[in-house]
Amino acid sequence: MLPAGFAHTGAMNEAVHAHGGAAHAVRAAGENDPVRDPWRPAMRAALEEAVQAPGTGDVPVGAVVLAPDGSVIGRGRNEREATGDPTGHAEVLAIREAARAVGEWRLSGCTLVVTLEPCTMCAGAIVLSRLERVVYGAVDEKAGAAGSLWDVIRDRRLNHRPEVVAGVLAEECAGLLTRFFRAP
Repeated sequence: MLPAGFAHTGAMNEAVHAHGGAAHAVRAAGENDPVRDPWRPAMRAALEEAVQAPGTGDVPVGAVVLAPDGSVIGRGRNEREATGDPTGHAEVLAIREAARAVGEWRLSGCTLVVTLEPCTMCAGAIVLSRLERVVYGAVDEKAGAAGSLWDVIRDRRLNHRPEVVAGVLAEECAGLLTRFFRAP
């Protein structure tokens, strides 16, 4: 079952997304949303990372890891093109930086905030690092592993299942990607 308030957002004002037997209404843009609103400032920090990625030819995805007190302890943006590293995804880089900051691989009580739904590789890293929660903006219908195509993060067979909050600043996050892929 999905956490309270989980829903995919999009252009629709009134929509329902059914997943795993649970249906959750999607709020219209501009409405107060007690589930997503608290994560907006952190998503803005992730967007600040994302807008820097195209400078190196990378897809504009950004991420931050928040400590339990809400402070940013890890930042990342896609760097696959810049570094030639196939694991150079924003989430992985932010998780690595956060682990260095806390001095261990377990990121218990921490939250990953990322502009695009994590892929399977990043979902695995999220589970293995014991993050408490993942918050994402845009849905990735082609490679998402937090509920849209797969749901690795909440797979009941795994020993750790972080909470998922989807759709934070979704239109802004998706717009950044759309502009990148439409650019000449």
